[in-house]
Amino acid sequence: MERLVVVSNRTADLGGKTLSGGLAVGIVDALKSSGGMWMGWNGDIVDKSRSMDARVETYDNVTSLTMPLTKEEHNNYYLGFANKVLWPTFHYRLDLMDYRTEFARSYARVNGKFADILHPHLRDDDLVWVHDYHLIPLASELRAKGCNHKIGFFLHIPFPPSDIFSAIPRHQWLRECLLQFDLIGFQTQNDADNFCRYLKGNSDVKFLSPDRIRWHDRTIKIGHFPIGIDVDQFAAMAQETDEEIQLERKRRSLLKRFQVISADRLDYSKGLPQRMKAFRKFLDTSPEYRGHAEYLQVASPSREDVTAYSDIRGELEQLSGAVNGKHADINWAPIQYINQSISRERLALLFRCSLIGLITPLRDGMNLVAKEYIAAQDDEDPGILILSRFAGAAEELGDALIVNPYDVNEVAQAIKKAATMPMDERKARHRNLFSQISTNNADLWQRRYVAALRSVEPNVQRAQLSSHAKWRKEPGMGTMSNSRH
Repeated sequence: MERLVVVSNRTADLGGKTLSGGLAVGIVDALKSSGGMWMGWNGDIVDKSRSMDARVETYDNVTSLTMPLTKEEHNNYYLGFANKVLWPTFHYRLDLMDYRTEFARSYARVNGKFADILHPHLRDDDLVWVHDYHLIPLASELRAKGCNHKIGFFLHIPFPPSDIFSAIPRHQWLRECLLQFDLIGFQTQNDADNFCRYLKGNSDVKFLSPDRIRWHDRTIKIGHFPIGIDVDQFAAMAQETDEEIQLERKRRSLLKRFQVISADRLDYSKGLPQRMKAFRKFLDTSPEYRGHAEYLQVASPSREDVTAYSDIRGELEQLSGAVNGKHADINWAPIQYINQSISRERLALLFRCSLIGLITPLRDGMNLVAKEYIAAQDDEDPGILILSRFAGAAEELGDALIVNPYDVNEVAQAIKKAATMPMDERKARHRNLFSQISTNNADLWQRRYVAALRSVEPNVQRAQLSSHAKWRKEPGMGTMSNSRH
């Protein structure tokens, strides 16, 4: 039987009781049904002598294949190239890109290490599904070992316009690595279009159709597959009883208060300072809501070793303090800012008792928090989602209040519109949004992608150098050749 093999930077906790995140929820059932395998970094950082120590475990018919990273690999591959080059660039933040040759070398080497460990475990009929920007060179590394499997790639974050992507030094190397996949999947049509426009201006690929290209002797399919959530699971968590939250909800009702909630990783792409400024603008321009509107911002710590993240934490602490200092009184503080992680179960309950979900990233591949907010709502008294037009989810969730996150006035006006929206309109919007996320759920996402990968045309691979060997052969240490091949 054909087996699904998933490869990602980190693996899910397959032995845990509850899986979190779209990737985990979306594919574990598929792995179980095919007796599949999930490979990734296990979170361990070891010395160089143990760098190839792989761990194989089995959980409920799913094989877990994990490996450690050395400190150098963690610093240069993960914190370096992945999160100081690719992450900011793919989120349109060229001003934050920090390209270094040692980052790129480590990125190529670690992908080679993934391939070295994975390849002996592959069976002839395996479907290989590679996830996200950390592993762009992996197909190239596997092809160099003679791997003729169907290998698909799915990018969870945005793909930027051509002029931004081509600003990455040696972007052509990344392009050639991507073209070793048989299927290249994106979250949105806009991302897929950006990639195709880049190829048309920076390569010699031939477009056979809008979603199929020919490159040398390879036929490659391009598509968009918007990721979803397990709606039933999250809705069930939101309906659990929590005495503390129920008492808080009653307190707000008695005091005629409502809550605006946001939950994000602490990341510059999420637009947290702009959002806090918009709430400040709302209070400044709608004084009647002072004492009645409360904003809860949950910002879980993320990549604390990267300077840009510590900078944004300081800015948020200063902003929240300034707003509370100006508007708070003895009985009310407008902003509650929490820089710590909250369990998904508790977050679901908080979403359910919040009148407004304020999800306004500056750029996001999809944003599953927006979908979780919808899933958590009470059909008879639903909250309203305010969503950034630059989140991938905006392509699907047109019944949310769609805003430009850079426009503080527009977001402030949307908060007021949501706060005063009639119940009939709230219910109608929620019905449409809930129907959308229920149809395009996590299960449909993985089934659509796996079916597309299964149906791609077989490509007979030619012997080639690994991605790292190609990188070393390019002229210059910080530039790439101008070849379009």
